[in-house]
Amino acid sequence: MSRFYRYRLPPWARKCIFVAETVVTPIMIFQLIRTLLIPTTFDILILAILIGLVIAFYLQWI
Repeated sequence: MSRFYRYRLPPWARKCIFVAETVVTPIMIFQLIRTLLIPTTFDILILAILIGLVIAFYLQWI
């Protein structure tokens, strides 16, 4: 088996990854502001997941 490579995916899957990559950062910024104003455990969990996604997209793990 070869290593996962995003450009070998079907066009519809590639487009979903590119859309998710552009949408996650503004959502993460909104969630950061919300967490700073009203911190709850659920908000911190969502923020941690979004930060993980941004790092994964930046390092091209996804």
